[in-house]
Amino acid sequence: MKEIPEISVFFPAYNEEKNIGKTVKNTLSILEKIAVKYEILIIDDGSLDNTGAISDKLAKENKIIRVIHHKPNQGYGAALKSGFTNAEYEWIATIDADGQFDFSEIEKLYKKTAHADIVIGYRLNRQDSVMRKINGWLWTFLNNLLFGIKVKDVDCAFKLVNKKVIQKITPLESTRGGMISPELLAKAKKAGFVTDQVPVHHYPRHEGKQTGANLKVIIKSFVDLFKLWIKLSF
Repeated sequence: MKEIPEISVFFPAYNEEKNIGKTVKNTLSILEKIAVKYEILIIDDGSLDNTGAISDKLAKENKIIRVIHHKPNQGYGAALKSGFTNAEYEWIATIDADGQFDFSEIEKLYKKTAHADIVIGYRLNRQDSVMRKINGWLWTFLNNLLFGIKVKDVDCAFKLVNKKVIQKITPLESTRGGMISPELLAKAKKAGFVTDQVPVHHYPRHEGKQTGANLKVIIKSFVDLFKLWIKLSF
């Protein structure tokens, strides 16, 4: 018996020509086994390589795949907003296109939806540099402190969100990718929605390069974080 009645899955993608085809096909093979109704959205965020062309080919071959093109590149935050707002089904899953997560673990997230409106992953043995791990820990600590969301990994890319949450708290205002998750979780909490979390495995990236924020962007994200806290608090 297929466990999930309906689900939208979207992939923010920037210069992922070596990963997007494999990631989408792996996800499709899993959705065919566990979901009744499903769709896949690829958010091509102004890629400079063949990500857009490969995505369009995938969509041409399978009608349940849709592609949204951003031109020019608008950033990870804008890609997430496009995915959340264009998804059609009751449950919306987002996962990065780089293959660092195993989408089959969506079943662990879905089991929590009996009582939760948002389920987020937290990375086991995070496959990132020491500096990225330190930044991630600090970022999570500050968000827990400011918003009381009590999560282990605020910027984990593997999430499952009920569409009613997006409809209630949109428009999401953040433009930086690192700010979308704090905004989503903080606004959802304030609106009375329930968040839960599950451990998910995190694997090394084999192809392509991470597009992590530089110091200037990181600092600006912290500034935006405090602005969001002021707005929601007062």
